[in-house]
Amino acid sequence: MSNIFDLEETSVSNMYDNTSALKPRFDFLDTLNVEQRQAVEATEGPLLVLSGAGTGKTRVLTTRLAYILSQGKANPWNCLVVTFTNRAAKEMKARVEEMIGGVASAVWLGTFHSMCVKILRKHAELAGLKANFTILDEDDQRRLIRQILQAEGVDEKKYPPQGLVEKISRLKDKNITPDKITQEFKDNVLIGVYRQYQARLKELNAVDFGDILLLTLEILMKNEDVLAHYQEQFKYIMVDEYQDTNVTQYLFLRLLAQKNRNLCCVGDDDQSIYSWRGAEIENILRFEKDFSDAQVIRLEQNYRSTGNILRAASNLIAHNEGRLGKTLKVAQNSPAGGRENEKIRVVSVYSGQEEAAYVAREIENLHRTEQHYADMAVLVRTAAQMREFEERFIKEAISYQVVGGPKFYERLEIRDALAYFRVVAQPNDDLALERIINKPARKIGDKSVQKFRDYAYENHLSLLEALKEMVKNQLISGQLLSAVGALVAKFESWQKASKEVKLDVLAERILEESGYFEMLKNDGSIEAEGRIENLQELINVMSDEENYPSLEAFLEHVSLVMEADDAVRTNKVMLMTLHSAKGLEFETVFLAGWEEGLFPHERALNEGGSAALEEERRLAYVAITRAKQKLYILSAYSRKVFGQWQNNQPSRFLNEIPSDCLQISNMAYATYQKPKANFEKHISHSCQNVYYEPDETYGARQKQNYKGMRVYHASFGYGTLMSVEDDDKCVVYFDKLGRKKIYASYLRRA
Repeated sequence: MSNIFDLEETSVSNMYDNTSALKPRFDFLDTLNVEQRQAVEATEGPLLVLSGAGTGKTRVLTTRLAYILSQGKANPWNCLVVTFTNRAAKEMKARVEEMIGGVASAVWLGTFHSMCVKILRKHAELAGLKANFTILDEDDQRRLIRQILQAEGVDEKKYPPQGLVEKISRLKDKNITPDKITQEFKDNVLIGVYRQYQARLKELNAVDFGDILLLTLEILMKNEDVLAHYQEQFKYIMVDEYQDTNVTQYLFLRLLAQKNRNLCCVGDDDQSIYSWRGAEIENILRFEKDFSDAQVIRLEQNYRSTGNILRAASNLIAHNEGRLGKTLKVAQNSPAGGRENEKIRVVSVYSGQEEAAYVAREIENLHRTEQHYADMAVLVRTAAQMREFEERFIKEAISYQVVGGPKFYERLEIRDALAYFRVVAQPNDDLALERIINKPARKIGDKSVQKFRDYAYENHLSLLEALKEMVKNQLISGQLLSAVGALVAKFESWQKASKEVKLDVLAERILEESGYFEMLKNDGSIEAEGRIENLQELINVMSDEENYPSLEAFLEHVSLVMEADDAVRTNKVMLMTLHSAKGLEFETVFLAGWEEGLFPHERALNEGGSAALEEERRLAYVAITRAKQKLYILSAYSRKVFGQWQNNQPSRFLNEIPSDCLQISNMAYATYQKPKANFEKHISHSCQNVYYEPDETYGARQKQNYKGMRVYHASFGYGTLMSVEDDDKCVVYFDKLGRKKIYASYLRRA
């Protein structure tokens, strides 16, 4: 038999006749439910398959492809199937081959990037490239942009390369090339860098990941013969996770589907949670407007979760206005149908530490009686929340794995901060000093660092001592002398302060005065915001004077935590952010930190408007539907933020879940203090009902939390109430003046 990639001269029917190994099987249709089978057999014309969580979308896609090929409707190379991850593509190809044999290998099946790079290499000259072009990774992109900034004399601190990389990527996601920028923005630094960056890429015969899609789309739009070829070739187009497509991907799919119009998009508008990556939920919401004759099939039979979990998810997401609508229900032959329909446990605790302790106890109880560690997961809104759980799991010898990123103390920004602290505590720590000597950028290059090393070695000094001598004796000059002198002076100041101020104050001072916080703030990227949150959590840890009486004691604790190594390697509790959990499922899920300002996140509440809040709610929907059997939702009455205790109101999302799905356990009630009477007199009438109650029944709800309320001060103007302290002081973030403490009697509701 000829190679499967050389079969373009042979029809599918001939292949089936020539070998019994490739004869079609139709029994795979018998495993589908009614809606799934409708989606598989609706092969002609535009089709939108709205597939709720756990409803078998991968089965539908793979079976649909197998059905098209086995029916002889198209040759394998006439089918384009696009996924978002290599893992999904590999799984899909394996399933199709299991159904119909090796013929599936000739299908164009893979990620958007892998499919587009095949087209781009074949027609590279139409994009001004050679076929052997290089694909740059993020590190290469940063270095290239750094070269452009240096050549133009642009301050890297004000315009960090990483932030520019992300902004350029977002422009490419929206199909915005430099020539499409309107005139009023042409003098903008970002646009100037973007224009030079694209020109430099062509000189290098290179592309970045955004270009792979953008340039392929350009080739198709500008070359009618090339477009006609691929429109003719791809008779059937299928795309997975359609709700995650960006503008460029959307235009690419629509363009290819114009001739045959057999475009099948499978997705879930309720699971669109990646707008910060460029995903456009409007792509799936307007499908019926783009294709007036489109069929829409809803997959609502869930094969994963119990009834209460599905009711909770469906009722929660129903509060979103921007959705097409569907309701999940337990499938008749679902494994969940035979399980006990347990209520969702909503647990309020007093603090973040108690939250981690409670989760650890429950995990151990479940592990002893019925479940493996690998069957359980803890999902958090931000990576900074992981630290409490990591330390508790280590203390309790619970085997765990952080998914989607390094462990807390192994993160880049945390290691950088610790390097500063190590030099303050131990001035002879040359390795730590070398790590941060030019971070943030101080124009201290590698050659200069080598010069410092050589001087230290020749004079039997530590690196910091060598710097001091070289500054004192002016063995260096110019900008280098100024930069090194300033750094040496700062370390001397911090070493003195380490004996005089609290650890958290010292940490915040070091990160501010070193310029590290400023570097991240100027970056402006989503990644930078997460790094700032992680550093704030590090400062919170250091505010524990009882456990860490000195900087040396804290660094010793960190060393021991980082050195801890689990004996069990294959059976671990999964610890991850909600975004990382999409596509996964677990018998038991713990959802931590369901509090206003944390989830929904403060950024969404203050800056994003209704669209951002709806995406937070979709994230909550994704979180709930990860659980198969047991689900815990936790909220803490108070957490430390910037080293201060902050009272929190439970997440509004809890009020959007039917009460009869919940079993409420209020462990915080006995320990937290009610607000003082005069504060209640001033503003208690404005607070919202929350889920803090004295027992596990629905009695009269307490009105105890005011976080997020808008207030007004005669001198300072309007602001947002952040927390209330025991002495009747309020922490308010004023719109124009920032964060201030003020007595409640001076405030009125805005």
